[in-house]
Amino acid sequence: MSTLYDKLGGQPAIEQIVDELHKRIATDSILNHFFAGTDMAKQRNHLVAFLSEIFEGPKQYAGRPMDKTHAGMNLQQQHFDEIAKLLSESMAARGESPEDTKAALERVSNFKGAILNK
Repeated sequence: MSTLYDKLGGQPAIEQIVDELHKRIATDSILNHFFAGTDMAKQRNHLVAFLSEIFEGPKQYAGRPMDKTHAGMNLQQQHFDEIAKLLSESMAARGESPEDTKAALERVSNFKGAILNK
């Protein structure tokens, strides 16, 4: 059985999804201020590596654990919900199936506690 990473189209697909997500974040008033002053090229590389790994692709994420990365940001449920919505929209824009999008969001949701530091 193929992995979610393979179903989505591997590294090029993950990169396209992240690029689309970043475009949406840039214009999102709920989230964009969290990324002010962020090196978005570096953030892109970390997010591509993280998603690739949690979607059962290559183990390439070398960033900090999610709780350390998001510490002190005071992220709330609404912020997590918004990023999940934008990720879903980004995957739909790329033509990913509802099933694969749901599977991706479930994997991301596994990190919600760490991301929200709860």
